[in-house]
Amino acid sequence: MTTEETPHTTEPTGLSRHVQRLLARLRAFDARRPWAWDTTVTLLWTTAALVDASGGWRNIARDPTMPVWLVATLSLAFALPLYWRRRHPLAVLAVMACAAMVSDVSGAFLQAGYLQMIPLFHLALTRPPRSLLWALALILPPLVTGAVRFPQGSWDQRVVPTLWAYALVALLGIAVRSRKDYTAGLVDRARRLEIERDQEVRLAAAAERTRIAREMHDIIGHNLSVITGLADGGRYAATKNPERAAQALDAIGTTSREALGELRRLLGVLRDDEPEADRAPQPTLADLNTLITGVRKAGLPVRLDAHDEPTAQRLLAGVQLTVYRVVQEALTNTLKHAGAGAQARVLLTYTPKDVQVEITDTGKAATGQDQGQGQGLTGMRERAALYDGTLETGPLPTGGWRVMLRLPREDSPS
Repeated sequence: MTTEETPHTTEPTGLSRHVQRLLARLRAFDARRPWAWDTTVTLLWTTAALVDASGGWRNIARDPTMPVWLVATLSLAFALPLYWRRRHPLAVLAVMACAAMVSDVSGAFLQAGYLQMIPLFHLALTRPPRSLLWALALILPPLVTGAVRFPQGSWDQRVVPTLWAYALVALLGIAVRSRKDYTAGLVDRARRLEIERDQEVRLAAAAERTRIAREMHDIIGHNLSVITGLADGGRYAATKNPERAAQALDAIGTTSREALGELRRLLGVLRDDEPEADRAPQPTLADLNTLITGVRKAGLPVRLDAHDEPTAQRLLAGVQLTVYRVVQEALTNTLKHAGAGAQARVLLTYTPKDVQVEITDTGKAATGQDQGQGQGLTGMRERAALYDGTLETGPLPTGGWRVMLRLPREDSPS
């Protein structure tokens, strides 16, 4: 297509849009007040039938000597039931079929008999297809009776064309119904998709809240434990070694600023007015030394043993974060529960199949059991499960507490 050519468009013109809006308003009005349209249709066709009964019916009648009162009665029998055509189409058609039988047997052959097409249309539109067999059983006998009683040429000249007309009306009703069902199906599918999207959004929001709560627990719990340990150590050192007390205060300030920075980065993603919030990278295994240094300053001696350290750099960022947070939580629990004089050890082992992290301490095992009941252990297990890992915790036979994390070495989490 050249630049001068314009693509074909199927957008409605101004006139068609106006017609569509008008039809939409009429459908909406009919949905709110169906009696108004039913009354209008009934009065319209009743008037037409009575006008025909005033004398026009004789133009096609086989017996024009029929009493006028009978013709008028039959005309009303054809027109008045139309008011109930949408609610009870088969019953309306049955009443009209009785009037049609009288009309054809008597030779009046009223044109109002063609009003049977209207309930037939609604029958095809709203009822199961098998109901059309009942409609055929009601429509056919008057036609055959009239053709046999008042033959004009071949007997089927009246029956076959009329049946074809009724069949086309029934097909039109089926086509409109199929269109409505198709549109309703699209609307229903769109509604289901919208519900599914809403559910996905809610699940994603719940997962994000859980992640943020876990991160906040790790950040706040660990840093407050470190600050508490530094404050306790500074208080004891204040009377004997003012220089050590000043160092403790400096460490408290540094730890507090780091905690505030991490919280600011974490909560920045929740603020709509700051879409460009600081997205500093999450901690990795390279940050373990900094973490352990802070714990040591808080008064807990920690020994770090890592084997095959170059392998750590090839691990997924999520795996490294999981290891970091588990070590952080375990050392935080040791600071809280192990008691004075406790020591801790962190052992990192990389095997061809998995990454193993063992954190042990020499604290009191009885209190160590308490730390397995809080939110911290739940968070560690959730992190491990995210990467198909396992987490084991429990007291050591010789006293103290042990946390063992195993994560499979895979390219991506399941």
